[in-house]
Amino acid sequence: MENHNEATKTNKHDKGFTLVELLIVIVILGILATVTVFAVRGITDKGQTSACAADKKTMEVAVESYFAQNGGTTIPTATPATATVGTTASETLKLAGFLRDVSDKYTANANGSLTAVLPCT
Repeated sequence: MENHNEATKTNKHDKGFTLVELLIVIVILGILATVTVFAVRGITDKGQTSACAADKKTMEVAVESYFAQNGGTTIPTATPATATVGTTASETLKLAGFLRDVSDKYTANANGSLTAVLPCT
């Protein structure tokens, strides 16, 4: 019986964490991870909104520049497309060098107005 008691006594010099301490650390890490995910999601949403606004402004400047350079109030389109005129006004702006790429959020109409293709949130 004496050996059993000696084996079950805890040694004050034993090092390590208890199960409760480990669970507390895991819970704290879970809370921090949750807060981080929601913070990153908010930053991503703001970035998408800013990108959408910048895309619209780029399209507006391209239309104004096209009208100023070509002295017109309409953007030509052609079917099939030619070397300088696209099947849409947005493609014509790209072919004329006013846009690097055709926007996936806005499209320019022949009169220069913009139409939202994808909703910007």
